[in-house]
Amino acid sequence: MLPNPMLEKSMSRDVSEINDLEPDAFVDRVHSFEHWFDSVEGYLTGLDHGHRSDLAEAELTADERERLIKTLCNYTVAETAALEASSGLVRIAPNHNSKVFLSTQVVDEGRHVEVILHRLGELGVENPQERIEQDAGAGIQEFRRHLLELVDGGEWEASIFAQNVILEAMEFTVFQAHLQNADPITADLLERIVKDERRHIGFGENELGRRLQANPRLRERIASIKQDLDPMVLATFEDSLARIGVPRDQRPALGRDYLQVVARLGFE
Repeated sequence: MLPNPMLEKSMSRDVSEINDLEPDAFVDRVHSFEHWFDSVEGYLTGLDHGHRSDLAEAELTADERERLIKTLCNYTVAETAALEASSGLVRIAPNHNSKVFLSTQVVDEGRHVEVILHRLGELGVENPQERIEQDAGAGIQEFRRHLLELVDGGEWEASIFAQNVILEAMEFTVFQAHLQNADPITADLLERIVKDERRHIGFGENELGRRLQANPRLRERIASIKQDLDPMVLATFEDSLARIGVPRDQRPALGRDYLQVVARLGFE
């Protein structure tokens, strides 16, 4: 089983206790609802739609508010893609551990969509669906279509790669960058979402890592999927970083952070 630093960070119980388990028992544990409850209990208690209720709304300029709204439109499409894909993957998952894990991810993604839509409402958006259709970037919308095509086609490994490695790693990197200079409410919300993304990425890395070891020829198919998705991912990454105001000279470093996740599976 491949090591998973991101997965280990998401564990709220004693890490050494879990890592002492035999590989099969480790998989059973971290894919379980019991582990999911342990992971989310501490950071979901006492919240108001994904953020602390005692946080005051920051004074944003009209331009800052508009840029934040457009950014959240992108996030909603990405989280909706993960919600739709996760629910479809439950049906084609090859074993019960994976089905159970993905059912917890469906709940995570549904909550992410809900709290981001609520945040749009807090920012004065009366019709979020209309704004999302108007302002979400073309790259993330195209990525969503391709991801769902993979799921509908029953391509388990390719779908997990697209969702739990590519999409989750991109979101993890962008959200981490955004919360550094976001208003307090948005930063608090994103910090909590990022904790879920760590767990989702860990599942994707472990699942694909084990399958690539068992079937090296699978690497060709995954590499082909990556080549197809790269233009959409890069366009979405650049668009998202621009929307949150990351200076151009800082974007390559963030891009490398994203690529490190993919590189751990041997894809450049």
